[in-house]
Amino acid sequence: MDMECFMILTPSQQLVIAALSITLGTFTVLENMLVLIVILYSRSLRCRPSYHFIGSLAVADLLGSVIFVYSFVDFHVFHRIDSPNVFLFKLGGVTASFTASVGSLFLTAIDRYISIHRPLSYKRIVTRTKAVIAFCVMWTIAIFIAVLPLFGWNCKLLKSVCSDIFPLIDEAYLMCWIGITSVLLLFIVYAYMYILWKAHNHAVRMLQHGKVHITRPDQTRMDIRLAKTLVLILVVLIICWGPLLAIMVYDVFGKMNKTVKTVFAFCSMLCLLNSTVNPIIYALRSKDLRNAFCSMFPSCEGTAQPLDNSMESDCQNRHANNSNVHRAAESCIKSTVKIAKVTMSVSTDTSAEAV
Repeated sequence: MDMECFMILTPSQQLVIAALSITLGTFTVLENMLVLIVILYSRSLRCRPSYHFIGSLAVADLLGSVIFVYSFVDFHVFHRIDSPNVFLFKLGGVTASFTASVGSLFLTAIDRYISIHRPLSYKRIVTRTKAVIAFCVMWTIAIFIAVLPLFGWNCKLLKSVCSDIFPLIDEAYLMCWIGITSVLLLFIVYAYMYILWKAHNHAVRMLQHGKVHITRPDQTRMDIRLAKTLVLILVVLIICWGPLLAIMVYDVFGKMNKTVKTVFAFCSMLCLLNSTVNPIIYALRSKDLRNAFCSMFPSCEGTAQPLDNSMESDCQNRHANNSNVHRAAESCIKSTVKIAKVTMSVSTDTSAEAV
């Protein structure tokens, strides 16, 4: 196969690609290294299943950024032509890392979905052992999918139809990868839409039961922060993965020209951008992770708050501290309000603290 036909960028476009790759790649490496260091340093965070998934996401984005920047710049800027096996090995590294990144987002979405759908059973359902097994299985599947072209599922060996945007990649394999990734992304979108819906229902119930006047300001701020974070997650997913998947589907069913190939080369940077944004959304916005970071430095110990070992602990403490107020205000519907308060307060606070 003629690899040179995939090298379609002009010198000015190559310069832009190199600058974007190095800039985003550097930020991505530093951010994810920071997240991993803080999680490994903090015993409390290491005990929380949700931070196993965040740690897995950080590892995937860290590896993906390094492998992607090296391979992408080497191919499109320096026009390095490797042997088919070496090229597929590099491409497999990129595929495995970004597939594991989406898989980690999928596990994180499941974790938060359970915290909302089954808040009182969360600690029983999501355990540390199950979290480790889940991300180990996910990484195994991601690596298996990534090495399939290297072990024979490629258009050169099969003499099949090749992709117009990925050298040596069989269109059937590309379609399978698109299908798997799309299913994961759709569930992630569904999970966070469900959380948004539950948060909206919580606000409506507060109005219906006349509890707006006793709602704490910090609870209101938390609901607003939760909504903003969830909307941000959905917007980032759509922006970073929507154009890429759309062009891949067009590659399978249509005919690519040089212009579309150039657009795809720049859209590929959205994968790197997603890896840059992920630690900000999922980790650095976490109050517990920031407190753990401050506890690493003696000069910041006074500002760090003690961490508990469960995601729900803060919500349950809030429930205990305010139970008397709610019982006095809603004595005629005492049992109903208590159940609603436990379920909805734990759900929204759990998601806000985890997000």
